[in-house]
Amino acid sequence: MSFFKWFYPGMGVKRWIFLCSLGLSLLVLISLTSVKSLSQTNLLLAGFVTAILIFGVFLVVVSVKNMLRTFVRALMPKEKEEPLVDIVYQNRVERTLERAPRVVAIGGGTGLSALLQGLKLFTHNITAIVTVTDTGGSSGRLRKELDILPPGDIRNCLVALADQAPLMSELFQYRFEDGQGLKGHSFGNLFITALSKVTGDFDRAVKESSKVLAIRGRVIPSCLENVSLVATFEDGTEVEGETNITSKRKKIRSLRLNPEDCNATEEALDAIDNADIVILGPGSLYTSVLPNVLIPALQKHIIASDAYKVYVANVMTQPGETEHLTASDHIRVLVEHTNPHLIDSVIINNGAVPDSIVKRYEAEGASKVVLDLERIVEMGYQVSAGDVVQLEGQVRHHSENLAKLIFEKFEEFKEREDEDKKEKHEKSVARVS
Repeated sequence: MSFFKWFYPGMGVKRWIFLCSLGLSLLVLISLTSVKSLSQTNLLLAGFVTAILIFGVFLVVVSVKNMLRTFVRALMPKEKEEPLVDIVYQNRVERTLERAPRVVAIGGGTGLSALLQGLKLFTHNITAIVTVTDTGGSSGRLRKELDILPPGDIRNCLVALADQAPLMSELFQYRFEDGQGLKGHSFGNLFITALSKVTGDFDRAVKESSKVLAIRGRVIPSCLENVSLVATFEDGTEVEGETNITSKRKKIRSLRLNPEDCNATEEALDAIDNADIVILGPGSLYTSVLPNVLIPALQKHIIASDAYKVYVANVMTQPGETEHLTASDHIRVLVEHTNPHLIDSVIINNGAVPDSIVKRYEAEGASKVVLDLERIVEMGYQVSAGDVVQLEGQVRHHSENLAKLIFEKFEEFKEREDEDKKEKHEKSVARVS
């Protein structure tokens, strides 16, 4: 019975169905008539039949076009109505991005969310693996009061990958400026927290939030256990908790997780195993990047991966974490806590940072990271440099430029791999012959 709904008043398709049927009927009628034989007997009649043929084709084309437009208007939201050609073109772009390389980005904080904004311009096969050790701000309060994993970094990544209307992204990022108990909390954090309580599962809450924002890719917590960071300083003292560590403003000797044998999420491990590109950073070395790769299984799978594994070095040092560390020092700390085979390549920024901005950072205890590139090469890593800095009040990585450079270097990596495979094949053939 649902078929007859097409003929209800106001559906906007009856007239086009009628015209399409009329056009097809004319075409069938003309197909039964030989224009060539008519032209030999009656030239005028042949011309009339040809005109009918053209008219029939015209009716079919117009009616099909308008039926498609009716369907598109019904399926597309009102504010997204676009010309049919634009929709078809956009679908073509979407299909291309869905076939693009599989990328896993690992980290947290603003660095990871900035990277994701650029990556989604080149691929939709993105998995963001996000740290869950945050103890500060809104996330820290929710973690302490409600015993849930910190949602802040995950919220930022969801918004970065969102394909929903800008208003929805702004809503998730909205931070309450007053109100007892609400002040300082972001709506997105509260939304994820409420969902986790309703579903009884933080991981499911993240997935449902992903649907609300219609994100391109996936956002996955690196671990679903209540883990915390423990730092040992150069003076031998230990401090637990991310905010406690950074507030001490002391040089860190080593970092570990509590508990150390925490489990990585299975989805995160599967994503790494199937990745074409694995990216660490940009972001806080000790509180965004290391917390993820200190998870034993996660670290093991990255080391075993055949993907292009790249570390994005920070542009500026961070007070309480990486004061006076050079670019090679960042990498040294990373591999000392994990394994030299964790990465293949390092991306650094060679774009200029104005002296006025550098001085402002120095007043806050930070400085520009010294690029001792020769030392990085001596450590056995390839170095790729590019102007990937964005200066808008704060020094940040330029999302699109950084993603573009990563994909360019990935293509070079694939070419080298193909050449190595070809060379090995030729050598094996030579030995056999």
